[in-house]
Amino acid sequence: MPVDSEFAFELSVCQWAERAWSPSDDAAVLVARQFGTKHRRWDTIVLECDPDGLRERATFGGDAFDSDLLHVLQNAPADWTYYRDALPDPGYPWRYVRESIHEAADRDAIETRKRGNRIEIRRVRPYPDWLRRIIAIENKPDLTASAARNLVPQLERDIALSLADEVWVATATTDERVEPVLLADLPAAAGVLTVDPESGTAEAVWQPRSLSVTDPGTRILDRPDDDTSAARFEYASPHWKQERRLAIAERAYTRGWRAYADTMRPDCRHFELDADETGVYPHCAAKDCLPTAAECRGQCPFYEPEPPVWRSMEWPLEGGPGKAIQRVLARRRRRQRPGLPE
Repeated sequence: MPVDSEFAFELSVCQWAERAWSPSDDAAVLVARQFGTKHRRWDTIVLECDPDGLRERATFGGDAFDSDLLHVLQNAPADWTYYRDALPDPGYPWRYVRESIHEAADRDAIETRKRGNRIEIRRVRPYPDWLRRIIAIENKPDLTASAARNLVPQLERDIALSLADEVWVATATTDERVEPVLLADLPAAAGVLTVDPESGTAEAVWQPRSLSVTDPGTRILDRPDDDTSAARFEYASPHWKQERRLAIAERAYTRGWRAYADTMRPDCRHFELDADETGVYPHCAAKDCLPTAAECRGQCPFYEPEPPVWRSMEWPLEGGPGKAIQRVLARRRRRQRPGLPE
């Protein structure tokens, strides 16, 4: 697949990772894009999951649980218990915990009952320990010297915080005898992938260091450019890191990397899915290119809504080609999540 944007390169990295990422054990692999915390957003993340735990996770449905809901799910008791006795102190008002309890009950994730004025809770099933490792990948198809300099502070922050188990940089292959990315002054703890989008292959040319995700991390708040001023930082506790890792994994489980159609206009008559030996990609027939989300929007001069007659058709379209495209992408996303209903 020809790459003419960072978004196109990002999709090719996701396709490759879903197809060819080799975990160190029998882990199942989930891939997502544009995920992180309010302090940092990664281009691509790869989740290595316990296969049995991943299937058990599907019994809770395909929607994500945020950190407040996870606090309830992970601590819900096997027998009926007053919720304040069952749950650890959340560190914020209990009224918000009650809201999370009702939301979890509405999703059949826990059971509730009232005895007098007390709300008692009981788990439906244990929340599984399904996440093993998180691999963060920063995508830079054209890693120029200036781009490498701008990337270094981000990588140093990722390594210091150690929220992910491994940190990688992915860049496009070149015809050089030595890949330019190996000559860049990147942190030695970050791995390097060279990706060939045309063939859908990648090579690890520098192996990363495994980070200590169970130890306290260092969140770098400010790093002055001069050599005399001190950097500002704070520590991140292992408990906070564990909560954030699972919250990220939950969002990735729900959305995956094929959610680009949610921010594009698949209802345009020119929007298509283009398949080749490397995977399936969005394609604009009007511009004959792989569009970005910024290009594929209602203000695009080539945007033409599907004719109403298309949307009134039944099988195999059932609502028009745009809806059919979204269903195809949703089915492909569910294939990576065993146990979810079709």
